[in-house]
Amino acid sequence: MTEYSAFKVELTHNIAHVQINRPEKLNAMNAAFWDELLAIFHWIDNTDAVRVVVLSGAGKHFSAGIDLMLLASLASELEKDVARSARSLRRTVLRLQACITAVDKCRKPVLAAIQGYCIGGAIDLVSACDMRYCSNDAQFSIKEIDMGMAADIGTLQRLPRIIGDGILRELAYTGRTVHAPEAQAIGLVNRVFEDHAVLLDGVFAIAAEIATKSPIAVAGTKEMLGYMRDHRIEDGLEYIATWNAAMLQSDDVRIAMAAHLSKHKPEFAD
Repeated sequence: MTEYSAFKVELTHNIAHVQINRPEKLNAMNAAFWDELLAIFHWIDNTDAVRVVVLSGAGKHFSAGIDLMLLASLASELEKDVARSARSLRRTVLRLQACITAVDKCRKPVLAAIQGYCIGGAIDLVSACDMRYCSNDAQFSIKEIDMGMAADIGTLQRLPRIIGDGILRELAYTGRTVHAPEAQAIGLVNRVFEDHAVLLDGVFAIAAEIATKSPIAVAGTKEMLGYMRDHRIEDGLEYIATWNAAMLQSDDVRIAMAAHLSKHKPEFAD
């Protein structure tokens, strides 16, 4: 397994645990974080043994967002010419967006386990996950507004489909903190757990259940759900018909049916 400076990655029982591992810096997203995030999710996407992902943060906090030192270094690289500076900034924003999009587009379900701070860029990250769970001490904030900028790495594009347009606008315009009970009430998280340890146990239990399912069926389900964000119902029905014309011929269908009839637990190939 590759060693990373900003992450710790483990694969056990078909579950990849991707842990942001900068607890002394509140898991702030430094320059290495972005390059490594992209590499890790490319590896996950191309590794058949990985069936589901748990994304967490080491220490007391999930992540305090983009490292201010990274922002300062970007500012120092700006040139006197406005056009050249704009081109450079745009290229940087698109690169960071691509790192978050790698999480969103990953063929495997990604479950976020969130404790403590989940601020700024961390909201971009968890918005790209399939499901979000948190502990009682979790605090969420779209903090970019207090930095004099609009969030630009995915929060404003993905969160409206998760919590609704009106509540997103309130949080994005004010930057106020959302605590765990409200996060569950608005649909930002699926469930709130008592503490960090219970959170991880609960999320890994859900991940383990997903890992027992047909990986072909899980990948197809995620593909269809993602497709429907940007298409009409009729388009989605046409797509799933074409998709399943091939996928219903999988051995997994035969294995699942046989297991159901015999009341045994099915075992699927990677």
